[in-house]
Formats: sequence, C-alpha cells, structure tokens
Amino acid sequence: MEQGLMPKSWAETAPRLVAVAAGRAPADLVLRGGAWVNVHSREVIEGADIAIAAGRFAYVGPDAGPCIGPQTEVIEARGMFMVPGLCDGHMHIESGMLTPAEFAAAVIPHGTTTMFADPHEIANVLGLSGVRMMHDEALMQPVNIFLQMPSCAPSAPGLETTGHPVTEADVAEAMAWPGIVGLGEMMNFPGVIAGDAQMLAEMAATMRAGRTVGGHYASPDLGRPFHAYAAGGAADDHEGTREADAVARVRQGMRAMLRLGSAWHDVAAQITAVTERGLDPRGFILCTDDCHSGTLVRDGHMNRVVRHAIDCGADPLVAIQMATLNTATHFGLERELGSIAPGRRADLILTPDLRSLPVQRVIARGRTVAVEGRLTAECPHYPWPEAVRRTVRLKRPLAAEDFAVAAPEGANRVRARVIGVIENQAPTRALEADLPVAEGRVEPDPRAGIAMIALVERHRATGGVVNGFVQGFGYRGRTAVASTVAHDSHHMIVVGTDRAMMAAAANRLAEVGGGVSVWHEGRETALVPLPIAGLMSDRPAAEVAEQANRMVQAMIEAGCTLNNAFMQHSLLALVVIPELRISDLGLVDVTRFAVTDLLLGEAP
Repeated sequence: MEQGLMPKSWAETAPRLVAVAAGRAPADLVLRGGAWVNVHSREVIEGADIAIAAGRFAYVGPDAGPCIGPQTEVIEARGMFMVPGLCDGHMHIESGMLTPAEFAAAVIPHGTTTMFADPHEIANVLGLSGVRMMHDEALMQPVNIFLQMPSCAPSAPGLETTGHPVTEADVAEAMAWPGIVGLGEMMNFPGVIAGDAQMLAEMAATMRAGRTVGGHYASPDLGRPFHAYAAGGAADDHEGTREADAVARVRQGMRAMLRLGSAWHDVAAQITAVTERGLDPRGFILCTDDCHSGTLVRDGHMNRVVRHAIDCGADPLVAIQMATLNTATHFGLERELGSIAPGRRADLILTPDLRSLPVQRVIARGRTVAVEGRLTAECPHYPWPEAVRRTVRLKRPLAAEDFAVAAPEGANRVRARVIGVIENQAPTRALEADLPVAEGRVEPDPRAGIAMIALVERHRATGGVVNGFVQGFGYRGRTAVASTVAHDSHHMIVVGTDRAMMAAAANRLAEVGGGVSVWHEGRETALVPLPIAGLMSDRPAAEVAEQANRMVQAMIEAGCTLNNAFMQHSLLALVVIPELRISDLGLVDVTRFAVTDLLLGEAP
C-alpha cells in the first residue's frame, strides 16, 4: 500500500514551521491578500497572508513576505475568502456507489478535504478484511479519509443474518490501525439500553483506545430509553429529525449531527435550535450520511450542506464552523485540522462568496488538488482482489414462484402488513391493507400504490427468499427493481409489481456481481454494476453517476414519483429504524424489535 501522500506529523515538521513563521526559511506556498475565515474567533480578517510548509500552515497573518523564497509558489488571493477545507462528520463512502479513491475524486473539487466514514456496509459483506481494504485505500488519498470501525454487524442481532459478524476482538484490533478514529454508529440502541455485554464491550474498547464512539438513536422517545442510551457512551448522533432531538442530544453532552444527504433532509428542522433558540453552535456538526454519485456530481458534497444550512438561517461563519472546527474537535483532531491556523494540515478552499460557496481552488496538505471544479491530483486505487467481485451467491436461478405469497386456503382477500415509505426520511410506517387473492397467491394492489417486496439471501447461497408488501413507490405495469445495496445486511432487495420481472432482476444481479437492475414490461431498462462487494464501483464517479441517473429515470418511467427513491429502496432492510422492515428472517416490527407475521388473516 502506497502511503507516500500521508502528511508528516507536527513533531516532524515543527522545526521548519517555526523557521518559516519566523522568516528564517522559505515556505513552499504562500497565499496573499485573501480574507481569512477564522473559525476559532468566528470572524473574517481581511488582507491576510498564509504561508505553508511541509503540508502544514506555518504562518497566518498580515505579511508573509519574509516567508517567500525563490522556489516559493505564490497565489494571489485578493477578492477571495480563504476557508478551511470542509469536513464530513458522518458518512458512508459505499452509499456513493464508489470506492474511496473515486469518492475522493468526486468530492475534492467541491471543497471536501476530510471525511469521517463508517464502512459498515462492506463490513456486513466481507467483515474485517473488507474494512481493512477500505482503510488502506483511504490512506492512499491526497485528502483525509478517517474510518470508524463498524460496531454493528449485524445491526440488530437476532433480527438479521449478515455476511460477516463484527466482534469485540475485531473492534479492538482495528483501534490500532493508523486511520481509525473511533467506533462507527452504534445502531443497536436497544442493545445499549438493555446493557448488552458485547455492545458495551465494543464501546469500552474504543474509549480505552482514546477514540470517539459514534451514535445512532433512531427513536422519537426522548424519555428513559434516550437517557440510557446517552449513558452508554455515544458521543454524537445523526438520527434526529426534529428540533427537540437536537436539543436533547446537546444537553446530554452529545454532538447533534445534522444531515443533508441524497434523501435525508434533516438540517432545516433542527438548526433552529441554534438560529432561533440560541443554543451554543459548538454542539452541532453538519454531515451527509448517505450521498449517491448523482448528487455528488450534480449538486456537490459538504459545500451543498453548508449552503443549505445558510439558506435555513444559519450565519455563514457558524455554518462553516459546523463543517470544519466543530467536526475536528469532536474527533480529537482540533490541533491537526479543521481550521486555518499554524501547525494544522494545510487544507483550505478559495471562494469568492461565503453564502453560495462556489469553489475556485482546493488545497489539501499544501498542494492544489482542484481548480474551478477540475481535479488536479491523483487518487490512487487499492488492488481489490477478485474475490470481492464475487459476493452475490444464489443457490440457484430464481423463478417467479419464489416471489409468491401463499394465501390462506379459500381466502378471496387477506389483511396484510405493509411497509409504508416516507419520502425524504429514513423511518417507515407500519401499515395494514386488504389485498386481493388470485390462484391462491396474495397479490399487490397497484391502485393503492402497494407493490411486492422480497429479500433474497445472497451471502451464503441458502436459497432463502422472504416476501412482503410495500407502499409508496407508485410503480405501474410489470416492473421490478433489484439491488444488492440493502442497508445494512446487504442481501438483495427486490421491489416489483410482477413476479417474473422480480426474478429476472434478481438473476441479472447474480450475473454481474451486484448493483442495481431495473426491469419494465419484459426488459431491463437500467443497470448500475457494482461489482466490489455488490456495493461499489471502481469506475469514475461521472460514469457511475450517469448509470445512476439512468436508473433514476427508469424508475420514474415505471411510475415512481418519490424523491431519491433508490435511497428509500436501499433502506428497506435496515432493521434498526422504525417502524417496519424486512430481513432474511422475516418481516421485522422495529418498534418491538421482533419478527412479526405478514398476514393477519382473511379480510372481510
């Protein structure tokens, strides 16, 4: 693994930084006359110079002239704001359908220079070895990609079967790796509340290593269960959707992470805790959580989140703090990154406007890595082994009958539980509906927006298929959408109105090694190949985004009207977010954390 791009430590560079700041030695790079966005004092200081040496800031002040030597690169920054490189406090690289290298290549031009990523998607498929491969490729990049060791694989023990379980020993081992900064989101919040020994042991191992424990409390109950979860040690949480959620978290000493991803729009409802209630903004962090490649290429990354926070009423300097210094401080890296100040990694962006944040230049570790939206640095690839491209294992080709739900004998209509999708939110609703029966099989009801859903086991070739019903996608005609991106167990999720189409879509993914396949009226209308663990592509982001855009268009042409419907599709197996989900063990009532019956009996 090539680690030549890793920055030297402050201790290694301190003598030179001091010499440059004192004017005794030349800098590598000097920016002159810009407006210094100081997130420590929350002010803009006009006419500032910045001197950079050995990939770190050496001097920030009124005159870097003495730092300029014959070989010093000088950039005139007059008319520009000099802003710290943006940090994403919580995200999943796999959600971009890209490897770390290609994800970095996509977001660097948008001003993101640091990411704190939880690779629990690949952990569910490949276990600790998959996390290590992600970690190694992350360390090869020209920007900072820190990983959190996944905490919950399976996300809810006893309610799903994952490809590889994560153990306490795995967590302890990963804490010694150079790029690991903490424990990934602790999704098994019922386990923490109940005092589950493994969950507490994982958090204890993280704290002993001096790392940060990521949180995930996906419940509206802010009573005793929430307080028990807070006592368990989670340092942050990104699952809030209301102002009250953000307030409760910061009052308990947690950081409230406000997310704007491709489908999660949770900033506006929570940032009022700062803009209207006047709470201390140091307790708030901006993040994306999940962004697919189309969003990255079309709309941006953390610059998009900062713009949105400003549009929601946040002072631009406060919004920038929430995406820089607050994030670095939270992970114990305030002296390393997150601000333009001596000793920190020289990560910054030049922009002519603080509110709309057009990114003119991106500098990471003292090197220009993007100019006017164009990547100028190399993002090296890890040599992914062939085994990671063969993770979709079916016992046999699937047939239409594998997707049938048998009705009670003699029934003409049945009462069934239905998963209700909520647009732009992670939770679902637990619905009930009367469904027709034909030839002994329970049928969907397209007029009521109810389609079939199936989870196909794909890790161990058991041949298992669990069937159910879902409302909200609006598919018409003979349609099926299959995906091996199925948070968090990442079996295969198939949603459709026609069983033969569902079988065709599932078999297609087995053929290509995973991804997303859309079928309508007898033919495949879109394919996004994701051969690495069935989750990611190592093709360029623009190419994957084009495939993803075609996928979205194909879903729309089949009748789907949801915003970012694929993100909703991919979360239907996430058995830690209420109210109703599907797993390889059956339909899961996430309010009771128990497998429940699909059929409730014959309808009147």
